[in-house]
Amino acid sequence: MVAADHPSLRLVSEEDNSKRRQILEGARKVFMDLGFDGASMGEIARAAGVSKGTLYVYFADKNRLFEAILEQEAQEQGEIAFNFDPGRDVTTTLHEFGEAYIALICRPGGGSAIRTVMAIAERMPEVGRRYYERVLEKTINRLAAYLDIHVRLEELAIEDCPLAAAQFMLMCQASLFLPFIFQAAPAPSPERIRHVVESAVRMFLAAYQTK
Repeated sequence: MVAADHPSLRLVSEEDNSKRRQILEGARKVFMDLGFDGASMGEIARAAGVSKGTLYVYFADKNRLFEAILEQEAQEQGEIAFNFDPGRDVTTTLHEFGEAYIALICRPGGGSAIRTVMAIAERMPEVGRRYYERVLEKTINRLAAYLDIHVRLEELAIEDCPLAAAQFMLMCQASLFLPFIFQAAPAPSPERIRHVVESAVRMFLAAYQTK
């Protein structure tokens, strides 16, 4: 019997992980270029540099493959270290979070997963629901938890912190996200992001700050 931590098993596991990442990278490019409906397992195999047989060893169909890409996206976004330290002042936290959040969702190439989810969510609602819960709702809840702390410190007067968090995130998106996601404009510059977030922070604090 071979021990689970045997070097040969670790090597196989690392090789499997590397191959899986290779396939996901190829699939990302195909989905970005052709969309979900236009993508085929054959195209994905070619883009990833693997045989179709190898592709099917890792993923049963393109639905599973696309869901794996979304899970990877959720994991990557979950690892973004938004600084919600309760001891930080609200103004600084909102400025830094807003700029980091918009830079993340409007990064070059970063809108392809969102566009594809939007395109298929009506006929594959479970995919849309999982993406919302694992990526968007999680960020809303993290900001809401921070706001709730400052409500209890009487620095903010908010009755519904998840609602206020969602409002702030949408204000930060104003004039930036929709033109980008519909490819009517390129990814916004840091200066443009800073300008829009500054306005969002002023509006948010005018509505909710107590002093």
